[in-house]
Amino acid sequence: MNTSPETRKFEAEVAQVLHLVTHSLYSHKEIFLRELVSNASDACDKLRFEAIAHPELMADDGELRIDVSWDKDARTVTVRDNGIGMSRDEVVANIGSIASSGTRRFLEAMSGEQKADARLIGQFGVGFYSAFVVADRVTVLSRRAGAPAGEGVKWESDGKGEYTLEAAELTERGTTVVLHLKPEEDTFLEGWHLRSLINRYSDHVAFPIRMPKEAADKEDDDKAAPADEWETVNAASALWTKPKAEISDEDYQGFYKSLGHDFNDALAWSHNRVEGSQSFTTLLYLPSRPPFDLMMGGRDERKGLKLYIKRVFVMDAAEELLPNYLRFVRGVVDADDLPLNVSRELLQQNRQLERIKGACVKRVLDLIEKLARDEPDKFATFYKAFGSTLKEGVAEDVGNRERIAKLLRFASTKGEGAKQAVSLDDYIGRMAVGQDTIWYVTADSYAAAAGSPQLEAFKAKDIEVLLMSDRIDEWMLGSLREYGGKSLQHVAKGELPLDAADKQKQDEATQAAKPLLEKLKSLLGDRVADVRVSARLTDSPSCLALADYDMAPHFARLLREAGQEIPESKPTLEVNPQHALLKRVEAESDEAKSKDLATLLLEQAEIAAGAPLPDPAAFVRRMNRVLLGA
Repeated sequence: MNTSPETRKFEAEVAQVLHLVTHSLYSHKEIFLRELVSNASDACDKLRFEAIAHPELMADDGELRIDVSWDKDARTVTVRDNGIGMSRDEVVANIGSIASSGTRRFLEAMSGEQKADARLIGQFGVGFYSAFVVADRVTVLSRRAGAPAGEGVKWESDGKGEYTLEAAELTERGTTVVLHLKPEEDTFLEGWHLRSLINRYSDHVAFPIRMPKEAADKEDDDKAAPADEWETVNAASALWTKPKAEISDEDYQGFYKSLGHDFNDALAWSHNRVEGSQSFTTLLYLPSRPPFDLMMGGRDERKGLKLYIKRVFVMDAAEELLPNYLRFVRGVVDADDLPLNVSRELLQQNRQLERIKGACVKRVLDLIEKLARDEPDKFATFYKAFGSTLKEGVAEDVGNRERIAKLLRFASTKGEGAKQAVSLDDYIGRMAVGQDTIWYVTADSYAAAAGSPQLEAFKAKDIEVLLMSDRIDEWMLGSLREYGGKSLQHVAKGELPLDAADKQKQDEATQAAKPLLEKLKSLLGDRVADVRVSARLTDSPSCLALADYDMAPHFARLLREAGQEIPESKPTLEVNPQHALLKRVEAESDEAKSKDLATLLLEQAEIAAGAPLPDPAAFVRRMNRVLLGA
């Protein structure tokens, strides 16, 4: 074992985190206490779990606790726990370096245009470094449970790029963090202030948080009683185990904030106890804002619920308890019947867990449905934050597909702008007699969807069309082929609903335009699969039509940009022979000018559909020639 003191440099990412945290969180300085107490609670949880298999680890001190104290003369605040503790190697790994991709995302978020947000600290597991917001030096003393006193370790740093590491003789297991406060941070040397922060942020930590008992009969309220007199200052109980009637909304919100490292209130929650052959308790929360890892592409990030078994903490992010499309949910599951030695591998194979997972999904969907039914404003907040993520469930959760689809909202040609939310049930309720199709259009944006030339005939016939502009919509619709007994169909695909008179007009227009269609096919050559008269257009000269199994051009472009291989396909061009541009093509005798006009008709249809132009520079030259009449 290396016992000599040594000085080491922080890894580059740690140095970046320290710089950003210490220079950006000036408006939320008190976060350091919440995070240090949270880390101490985790250490106690880990020891309690390890002691199931190795009870000797707690033999000398069976009461797990967290102590918070202050010293005005030394200008220090100390947070100590008697949890699992750390070895020398663990101190280096946990404090001197950061390996998680989440931290890289944290750095990206904090370095970008968005201002530093205190809620990011806990979410990305870098809470320890918030100590340097208020301290110009931090000392950590730690000894792992089960290790001899001589294997303690002392870590110390001023947060400016280096830290020292040396062996220490420590008689007790656990970790002590000593903050040497900056000159301007006197407020954190007041006992009442520290106590108020614990009550606000850490009241529902499930271990006793103790502070030195203050002598009431002394003139100086902030002078502590003798060091051996401690009192518990938090509720120190598992909130989810209490009867709901005994828990106030304030209690629920306080627990959520400590659980989710969030300064914002939860939007809604569901607290349930299931009794029977398998008993378990769930407390599930809907956040009011997306967790930042979700916003940063969180499918690869840490997610899941806290798993307890008979109130013993087992896992911090049990992804097996909820499907991926509900990864924004925060909460706790406490099971009575799972084995205490459960691992991630066992969780994946555990049949009892499937029942718990099914119950969690049901509770979350019940909660969202209740918001949609009873609290439309809250539902609108939820849907703005998590609607795109929820849509993933249409493809991922076949058993709940109809329930999820019922919760989806879209803009519509009969709505009032992009913010007007229309459900599929709303749409069906407004269908004309005999209509059996839910029509929609997909595009990169609301404006592109609302302005699509493919909508013209639908507007003329007063047929409502859903305007879908979320990136995930086209992918989702691959799984949602029908809803409520009605098929869903893109306006660019298939046959339009024409009555006998319209069908006759369409046939006559096609017959009359045969020479024009042949000319366009010849001019465009292998750039198109076909050219035909459109029943969709009333004002625009051209648009693209899609085969039944073609993906929308804008979606194919997104997939290619993401590195996906998409088979090349030739578009079908639909034209409006009555438009002046088509009349001009028909009358133009110069082949070069005719080719320019025909190509522009195709390219403007591609642009409107969100397809990339194969040669933008050639498009510009061609447009300039036509504008100049050259």
